[in-house]
Amino acid sequence: MSDIPLHLVPVRSREAKDFVRAWHRHHPPPAGQIFAVGAADERGTLRAVAIVGRPVARHLDDGATLEVTRTASDGARNTNSLLYGAAWRAAKALGYRRLVTYTHDGESGASLRGAGWRVIASRPPRAG
Repeated sequence: MSDIPLHLVPVRSREAKDFVRAWHRHHPPPAGQIFAVGAADERGTLRAVAIVGRPVARHLDDGATLEVTRTASDGARNTNSLLYGAAWRAAKALGYRRLVTYTHDGESGASLRGAGWRVIASRPPRAG
């Protein structure tokens, strides 16, 4: 897809989950969320979403940490980097000290690096 100007938009829970159902390659929407943020084009068409919630791993659920539990895009370029950066700024503004996420083994992590994130741990994939 071509480079189109995108801007951040607030996204309600239902709309974010519907977008994930329509566009995510292999996962359904997460059960809960703290907030969601979207990227829209100049016509206001939603092109991508990020859903942020409590960490799935219990040992990370310390009240100071959130997790980007799902992102989805219609293929528009650079949307995930835009959303990862926005999710961190929003989490920080809400008083959280850490924002985590996970990638599949075959994913490059380019969107995360583009948003200034860094790898702090790498684990082998689990079966199933």
